[in-house]
Amino acid sequence: MAFLLCALFKLIKPKDKAPQGAGQKSAMSQSNGQSRATATINGRVIADATHWEVVEGNIYFPLQSIDQSILSPSNTSSTCPWKGRASYYNLNINGQTINDAAWYYPEPSDAASNLRGTVAFYGNKVQIQTY
Repeated sequence: MAFLLCALFKLIKPKDKAPQGAGQKSAMSQSNGQSRATATINGRVIADATHWEVVEGNIYFPLQSIDQSILSPSNTSSTCPWKGRASYYNLNINGQTINDAAWYYPEPSDAASNLRGTVAFYGNKVQIQTY
Protein backbone atom coordinates (compact mmCIF):
# COMPACT_ATOMS: atom_id res chain seq x y z
CA MET A 1 0.00 0.00 0.00
CA ALA A 2 2.88 2.38 0.74
CA PHE A 3 4.11 2.24 -2.84
CA LEU A 4 0.56 2.87 -4.09
CA LEU A 5 0.30 5.97 -1.91
CA CYS A 6 3.64 7.18 -3.16
CA ALA A 7 2.67 6.42 -6.78
CA LEU A 8 -0.62 8.27 -6.37
CA PHE A 9 1.19 11.25 -4.88
CA LYS A 10 3.56 11.23 -7.84
CA LEU A 11 0.60 11.56 -10.20
CA ILE A 12 -1.06 14.47 -8.41
CA LYS A 13 1.83 16.53 -7.00
CA PRO A 14 4.77 18.27 -8.69
CA LYS A 15 7.91 16.16 -8.54
CA ASP A 16 9.88 18.78 -6.64
CA LYS A 17 7.50 18.97 -3.67
CA ALA A 18 7.22 16.50 -0.81
CA PRO A 19 3.73 15.58 0.40
CA GLN A 20 2.28 17.59 3.24
CA GLY A 21 3.76 16.20 6.39
CA ALA A 22 6.74 14.68 4.59
CA GLY A 23 9.74 14.58 6.81
CA GLN A 24 7.62 14.95 9.91
CA LYS A 25 8.77 12.10 12.05
CA SER A 26 6.25 10.36 14.22
CA ALA A 27 8.26 8.10 16.48
CA MET A 28 7.02 5.94 19.30
CA SER A 29 9.49 4.99 21.97
CA GLN A 30 8.59 3.11 25.10
CA SER A 31 11.40 2.25 27.46
CA ASN A 32 9.20 0.83 30.22
CA GLY A 33 8.47 -2.31 28.18
CA GLN A 34 4.71 -1.99 28.61
CA SER A 35 3.94 -0.65 25.14
CA ARG A 36 4.74 -2.95 22.28
CA ALA A 37 4.26 -3.37 18.58
CA THR A 38 4.08 -6.90 17.20
CA ALA A 39 3.74 -8.48 13.79
CA THR A 40 2.29 -12.00 13.55
CA ILE A 41 1.41 -14.51 10.88
CA ASN A 42 -0.94 -17.35 11.79
CA GLY A 43 -0.24 -16.75 15.48
CA ARG A 44 3.55 -16.77 15.07
CA VAL A 45 5.22 -13.57 16.27
CA ILE A 46 7.71 -12.44 13.64
CA ALA A 47 8.47 -9.00 15.10
CA ASP A 48 8.25 -7.63 18.63
CA ALA A 49 9.40 -4.12 19.46
CA THR A 50 9.25 -1.57 22.27
CA HIS A 51 10.51 1.14 19.91
CA TRP A 52 9.23 1.76 16.41
CA GLU A 53 8.60 4.48 13.86
CA VAL A 54 5.17 5.42 12.51
CA VAL A 55 5.10 7.15 9.13
CA GLU A 56 1.95 7.59 7.05
CA GLY A 57 0.13 5.17 9.34
CA ASN A 58 2.66 2.35 8.85
CA ILE A 59 4.63 0.86 11.72
CA TYR A 60 8.32 0.48 10.90
CA PHE A 61 9.99 -2.13 13.12
CA PRO A 62 13.71 -1.97 13.90
CA LEU A 63 15.40 -4.75 11.92
CA GLN A 64 16.81 -6.28 15.13
CA SER A 65 13.25 -6.77 16.45
CA ILE A 66 12.34 -9.03 13.51
CA ASP A 67 12.93 -12.77 13.10
CA GLN A 68 15.38 -12.28 10.23
CA SER A 69 15.50 -16.00 9.46
CA ILE A 70 12.15 -15.65 7.64
CA LEU A 71 13.22 -12.74 5.41
CA SER A 72 14.39 -13.24 1.85
CA PRO A 73 15.06 -10.42 -0.58
CA SER A 74 12.53 -9.79 -3.31
CA ASN A 75 13.28 -8.38 -6.76
CA THR A 76 10.51 -5.82 -6.25
CA SER A 77 11.29 -2.16 -5.69
CA SER A 78 9.35 1.08 -5.77
CA THR A 79 10.09 4.75 -5.34
CA CYS A 80 8.42 7.28 -3.08
CA PRO A 81 9.08 10.92 -3.99
CA TRP A 82 10.02 11.90 -0.45
CA LYS A 83 11.24 8.66 1.21
CA GLY A 84 13.29 7.27 -1.65
CA ARG A 85 13.64 3.83 -3.19
CA ALA A 86 12.02 0.95 -1.29
CA SER A 87 13.16 -2.65 -1.45
CA TYR A 88 10.99 -5.61 -0.46
CA TYR A 89 11.22 -8.85 1.45
CA ASN A 90 9.37 -12.10 0.95
CA LEU A 91 8.51 -13.96 4.16
CA ASN A 92 9.24 -17.71 4.35
CA ILE A 93 7.20 -19.38 7.07
CA ASN A 94 6.43 -23.09 7.50
CA GLY A 95 7.31 -23.89 3.89
CA GLN A 96 5.15 -21.07 2.51
CA THR A 97 6.39 -17.90 0.86
CA ILE A 98 4.46 -14.67 1.23
CA ASN A 99 5.71 -12.46 -1.59
CA ASP A 100 6.53 -8.81 -1.04
CA ALA A 101 5.05 -8.77 2.47
CA ALA A 102 7.51 -6.22 3.85
CA TRP A 103 9.41 -3.18 2.63
CA TYR A 104 12.29 -1.05 3.75
CA TYR A 105 14.39 1.89 2.58
CA PRO A 106 18.05 0.83 2.33
CA GLU A 107 19.11 4.42 1.64
CA PRO A 108 16.21 6.67 2.70
CA SER A 109 16.18 10.34 1.79
CA ASP A 110 17.23 12.86 4.42
CA ALA A 111 13.55 13.58 5.09
CA ALA A 112 13.00 9.91 5.93
CA SER A 113 16.31 9.19 7.67
CA ASN A 114 14.40 7.88 10.70
CA LEU A 115 13.43 4.84 8.55
CA ARG A 116 17.02 3.64 8.12
CA GLY A 117 17.30 0.16 9.61
CA THR A 118 13.55 -0.40 9.84
CA VAL A 119 11.06 -2.67 8.08
CA ALA A 120 7.29 -2.28 7.59
CA PHE A 121 4.78 -5.05 6.85
CA TYR A 122 1.62 -5.01 4.75
CA GLY A 123 -1.40 -5.23 7.04
CA ASN A 124 -3.24 -7.47 4.59
CA LYS A 125 -0.42 -10.04 4.77
CA VAL A 126 0.77 -9.68 8.38
CA GLN A 127 -1.23 -8.86 11.51
CA ILE A 128 0.16 -5.72 13.15
CA GLN A 129 -0.81 -4.87 16.72
CA THR A 130 0.20 -2.30 19.28
CA TYR A 131 -0.61 -2.61 22.97
